[in-house]
Amino acid sequence: MNRNKSLGTRGENAAASYLTELGWTVLDRIWSCDEGELDIVAHDGLRHVVCEVKTRSSTDFGDPLEAITQQKALRLRRLAWRWARAHGVSGAGIGVDVIGLVTDRDGFAIEHVREIC
Repeated sequence: MNRNKSLGTRGENAAASYLTELGWTVLDRIWSCDEGELDIVAHDGLRHVVCEVKTRSSTDFGDPLEAITQQKALRLRRLAWRWARAHGVSGAGIGVDVIGLVTDRDGFAIEHVREIC
């Protein structure tokens, strides 16, 4: 496994643990269809939430959340609807969040932004 893939996997694992610590239920990890992939789909106790995970080893080249463009956010929304349809869930109430992680001494610094689109 290359270094970037390994960092991404560690970040996704840390994000899933973070959500579990919040009391959320992780329903799906790395769900994919012909249009793309969702990192995490969870339930926050009220509704389903798609979580895009962006992991960086530093902020030397920008904050991980800066990687979410308007185009990427809209693609995540379309994928959320696809996931909802595939699982018999109403897509109207599904949220889209981003979790940005940057490595630090203790593991990861985590920033969670709700409702990006």
